[in-house]
Amino acid sequence: MEGLVVKLFGDRYLGRKVLLTGHTGFKGSWLAAWLTRLGAEVTCLALDPDGSPNHWDLLECPVRDLRADIRDSAAVRAAFDQAQPEMVFHLAAQALVRRSYRDPMQNWSSNVMGTAHVLEACRQTPSVCAVVVATTDKVYANQEWSWGYREVDALGGHDPYSASKAACELLVDSYRKSFWQSDDAPLLATARAGNVIGGGDWSEDRLIPDLVRAVTQGRPLHIRSPGSTRPWQHVLECLSGYLLLGQRLLEGERSLADAWNFGPQEEANRSVADVLAKLQRFWPQLTWQAATGGQPHEAGLLYLDCAKSRSRLGWFPVLSLEQGLEMTADWYRHHHASGQIITFDQLASYIESARAANAVWVS
Repeated sequence: MEGLVVKLFGDRYLGRKVLLTGHTGFKGSWLAAWLTRLGAEVTCLALDPDGSPNHWDLLECPVRDLRADIRDSAAVRAAFDQAQPEMVFHLAAQALVRRSYRDPMQNWSSNVMGTAHVLEACRQTPSVCAVVVATTDKVYANQEWSWGYREVDALGGHDPYSASKAACELLVDSYRKSFWQSDDAPLLATARAGNVIGGGDWSEDRLIPDLVRAVTQGRPLHIRSPGSTRPWQHVLECLSGYLLLGQRLLEGERSLADAWNFGPQEEANRSVADVLAKLQRFWPQLTWQAATGGQPHEAGLLYLDCAKSRSRLGWFPVLSLEQGLEMTADWYRHHHASGQIITFDQLASYIESARAANAVWVS
């Protein structure tokens, strides 16, 4: 990326003190990598990575790397005292639906009380100007509609994960209305993204990581719900939305302190079976079969309407589903063959694609 003569996000992150929670997770590790390339002074707070290999250790990012549980309010406050951030991205969470069934209290305490601790630390840190809290597309009361959910639609959740993230949205809205209404108050927004794919995800009970593990072990993957439809997008797509939203909040646009959907193009709303068939074109060794037996409830049909992000932020997805899947397969194939990662190469390629598409955040 060093060779590109472009300005990203108006250089708003250059030299900026940023605190990022959840950097040892999938999305958080990619965001940390991007923030360092943007020239931000990054402090990160998270638990240790969950197993090995993990994307975070492979990245070797030059950040202040703090390890603590966001359920520990004193540890969260200590991190803010060290960082004195101007911008906060809160991504730390228990993010797995099936794990939330196994341990609902850990899920609720992490996603709701953990977020409350982060927001309270923001409230008590005068340097904070803007906050973006990542939730999920699963915050909506899912009616299995064949059209996309908008930010004004009702919140809800069947499983503990989805419900806790809906509660997180209510918590954020409460803090915004209760404490941050003055003209000089920090600007607080939430970001709701679809199903993210990309290299470096080794989480349990996620489609692509489970498939990668199956390939490396020479066995077919057992798929729970091949007919379930999701809004699939490469991780860099939603992160460009997070960063654009953060830029505009740092620029003081108070009307943007709200909830935002960041989803893929309509053609990327595909079933699990469709995604696997497309992915197999780029990685022929992938094989799978439908699982048998009862499974915990998960939504069967889910779409996002991103008209608000497109019209008011000027944000749009850059990659097609096929491009995102090809990047994902390339990342894992390269790592499997060499033990090395191509994260920064793919970031540079994505930025060039965004420049060619006239994305508003590239100039």
